[in-house]
Amino acid sequence: MEFGSIEREIHVDASPEVVFEVISSPEHIREWWNGAETDLSPTPGASAQVGWGDHVEPLTVIDADPPRLFSFRWIFDEGTEGPSLLVTFELVPSGAGTLLRMTETGYREKGWEVATLEAAYAEHVEGWDRFVPAIAQYAAGLVSAP
Repeated sequence: MEFGSIEREIHVDASPEVVFEVISSPEHIREWWNGAETDLSPTPGASAQVGWGDHVEPLTVIDADPPRLFSFRWIFDEGTEGPSLLVTFELVPSGAGTLLRMTETGYREKGWEVATLEAAYAEHVEGWDRFVPAIAQYAAGLVSAP
């Protein structure tokens, strides 16, 4: 099995502007990312943390080009240094909505032992299988709310 990247693509019934806010603003991230708390600022080079209770991960914003692109690095070896995973959200206008493409790369570069790599990859596949549709559902709900 190849552990190079995780890719997901989904249509969102909301504009790229709305989707960008949903994936890059702390008040929205909390709603689709399993209650994640973050101090994220969608500014390239910004450092932040994302946390779920006692589990906290540092992250660094790599690119923020509203409303078409947002990316960050996380799951660093130490602090915000060394090999990490890169999450990229591409937003493409599609009719009245948005085509959302999410890619997470960097697994091979981590240098993990095979068992660790397989476990982390499987955990992230399961997570993105839940969270990418949650982004679509939450964003669509924002624009359809009265």
